[in-house]
Amino acid sequence: MTERTLITDRLILTPVTTADLDDLLALWSDTAFTRHIMGRALGAEEVWFRLLRDLGHWAALGHGNWTMRLKDSGDYVGSVGVFDYRRELDPPFDAPELGWGVAPAFQGQGFAGEALRAALGWADDHLKSDATVCMISPDNAASVRLAERVGYTPYASALYKGSDVRLYRRPRAVGGG
Repeated sequence: MTERTLITDRLILTPVTTADLDDLLALWSDTAFTRHIMGRALGAEEVWFRLLRDLGHWAALGHGNWTMRLKDSGDYVGSVGVFDYRRELDPPFDAPELGWGVAPAFQGQGFAGEALRAALGWADDHLKSDATVCMISPDNAASVRLAERVGYTPYASALYKGSDVRLYRRPRAVGGG
């Protein structure tokens, strides 16, 4: 089994567990967080199903979402992950998907980039894929800038569940895998 806990300068990333439920409920009920992702807050049932999906990713695929917590306090910051949601997209994804989200109280402090770089390093070392992909709302300028900073480039526009999205690809770093 590969190492699943990732440690950065300020964060500890661990695979999501049921103990994260209260933090996830708070995060996904915050419309400031969900506006670029779902366009609406999520209820408890939807958050529970998302948590079960994330647990299943780790069990079935050996990768999934990590919970981001501050090293010094244990405060919940957000999540970053490598997953295969089998999204109904045209063009379809042909590589593992990376995704990230930081609670509004922690945005603008570099935590997303720190966590994303750790997750990408893990993906480059552990997955047998030449690239990773991500999907971002064109209105989410902060995530677009971050994706481009870590090496993602746009390759297509698509419609996902009635919303315009941009698809990005990043080749595996030299020496990864």
